[in-house]
Amino acid sequence: MALPALLKDSLALPVVGSPLFIVSGPELVIAQCKAGVVGSFPALNARPVEKLDAWLSRIEDELGQYKSLNPGKKVAPYAVNQICHASNDRLMKDMETCVKHRVPIIITSLRPPAEIVEAAHSYGGLVFHDVINVKHARKAAEHGVDGLILVCAGAGGHAGTLSPFALVREVKQWFKGTILLSGAISDGFGIASALTLGADLAYMGTRFIATREANADEAYKSALTQHAAHDIVYTNLFTGVHGNYLGPSIAAAGLDPDNLPMADKTKMNFGSGGNTKSKAWRDIWGSGQGIGQITDAPAVADLVDRMKAEFDQARQDFLLRASA
Repeated sequence: MALPALLKDSLALPVVGSPLFIVSGPELVIAQCKAGVVGSFPALNARPVEKLDAWLSRIEDELGQYKSLNPGKKVAPYAVNQICHASNDRLMKDMETCVKHRVPIIITSLRPPAEIVEAAHSYGGLVFHDVINVKHARKAAEHGVDGLILVCAGAGGHAGTLSPFALVREVKQWFKGTILLSGAISDGFGIASALTLGADLAYMGTRFIATREANADEAYKSALTQHAAHDIVYTNLFTGVHGNYLGPSIAAAGLDPDNLPMADKTKMNFGSGGNTKSKAWRDIWGSGQGIGQITDAPAVADLVDRMKAEFDQARQDFLLRASA
């Protein structure tokens, strides 16, 4: 198991909460870390750019205070997501702020992040890069990333199409770093399945949208509890990159979820969705296929406690089935 020293003995569950555009803020990140799972947010969520410094200071201060008052608790480190794309003109400024704060984990997306890896490694930070196929995984590994986030079929947002059975097992043949698995994981049974398949950590996003601390519209949270996998639509219309979205939110924007045009890739906009008047993430809601397991929007602490119980039950069930 390739779990970095930073994460050993600091996790109540082997989970990283994925960075969610608009939805992830200090409240959600702090709640996740206090509950013993890695909390993360996109640097672009802190607007204007000067706010990132304040967010990091708040997260560090509140987690530090919590640790001192609860020495027996597992408190996870936090992570910041950097979008490595030409449209992100804040990238290096945001990375300077992350270096100043010695952010424990940097999550990178899109382009292989050589300069980000160098910056994070300068102070001992980790870099996890998300990929949807082996080609991209190999390129990221060549740049020295510490972990690969395998974004498989069924994941929310910009997801791939490969089965985790294919991608995890193939990548493990040659990559010796940390492997995180993303794709329709919504409960403790899914977390246990990810580890059984060979991942070191489960990477969960959609389930944390439906929590009390998430900065999501209440209608969004409610919709996640009312729909299931068949309501998810895979399209590149909204950002130029294929992703999974909640069909009813597409219909509410006046579009036909079953007859969406292809995007004009020359108008890519990874921040907000540049191809339609309705904006991705704000009006068109990202969602993974695992929403059939979401029935409520509890506090993060209560959700993690529930998933821990499910995780333990899944392990016991597996041992019984295997021995039979």
